[in-house]
Order: sequence, then C-alpha cells, then structure tokens
Amino acid sequence: MSNHDQHQDTNDLYPYMIECAAEAARVARGVTSDRLDDPTHCPDWDVRAMVNHWVLYTSHGMEHRALRKQLSEELTARDFTADPEWAEAYAAQLDRAVAAWSDPAAWEGEVDLGMAKMPADELASMIIKELAVHGWDVATATGQQYRVSDGAARLVLDVVEKHGELYRQYDGFADPVPVPDDAPVFERALASSGRDPRQQVTSKVDH
Repeated sequence: MSNHDQHQDTNDLYPYMIECAAEAARVARGVTSDRLDDPTHCPDWDVRAMVNHWVLYTSHGMEHRALRKQLSEELTARDFTADPEWAEAYAAQLDRAVAAWSDPAAWEGEVDLGMAKMPADELASMIIKELAVHGWDVATATGQQYRVSDGAARLVLDVVEKHGELYRQYDGFADPVPVPDDAPVFERALASSGRDPRQQVTSKVDH
C-alpha cells in the first residue's frame, strides 16, 4: 500500500466516526431513567453499567486519545448516569471528541496505551467499533435500533474480525454466533463479536 493509499484510508474513517457518534447521541437521548437497571446482552452488565462504559471510552476516551492524554481516575470512576442530563452531556462530549479528531495531526503516528502503542488510525477504527457495537447494546436493551451505513458496518466488521481474538482474551467478546451467509453486514459484525443480532434481551444471562 502506498503512502497515498494509507492516507486516503485514514481520511475515509473520519466520516464513519462522525456518523456513529451522531447515532450514539441519538440512541442515548432515547434512554429513559427507568431503563437504566434493565439487562443488556452482555452478562453482568445492566444498562447503567453499559452506558457508563460507553460514555467513558467513546466520548471522553476518544477525545483523550486524539490529544494523547490519559483518562483521569475521576473520569474512570464516575457514574455518568447520576446526572439526569447525562445524554445531553454525552452528546456534547462526543462533539468535542469528534472535533479533536478533525485535526490531521491526531491521525499521525502512534498512541501510547500504557502497555503498548498502536497506530492512531487503527485505534480510531476500534473506537468507531465501540461506538457502534455498544451503541447497539444500549439501543437493543432499551427498545431502540442502532442504524449504520453500509460503509460503517463494513468497517465495524473488519475491526471485529481483525481484533476479535484480542477482545476475547480480555472477555470483551464472547464466541462468535452463527448467522446466515446473506445476513446484513452489521449483523455479521455483531455476531462475530459474540452478540446474537436477532435475540431480544429478556434476562441477565450469558449470551
């Protein structure tokens, strides 16, 4: 791959970041306070726990990665849902995070993750995956849909397939779920991450 091709690939990621962040904000605004104790597809995680993880890593974390800063202990310990206006705060923080990645310099070089370093564009693709997959988790648990374009869905599938084993080592993904070969791309991405895209959340069981 030439340098030009690599640069073009990097540029192609940013619209998907914008898209998935906007959809995440829309889903967040649809979460009512009475749903925060409901179960999700992820074992041992209710909606509140999922939302806190989602908000931390896809808005604050996304901005911090662009700026090459570490998350503070205060942020990592915060219950974002304790604020009745958490969804609006999340949407505003997503805007700041997306703006931070509008700087071409954010996409250059590597990001220090503490125990390892990762190319910035690759890390950005993983954050976009988090926006979409956890956005789907929250949406499904609260009676909503998470919608993505075909291009964004393809990116999420590529990230899930490339890094699936790493996520499974840290219990981030369950074993892949079988789906038909002609299933939509986003359903295939969800299934590869260990989620059953066609199963409703009914109880706190290990999916």
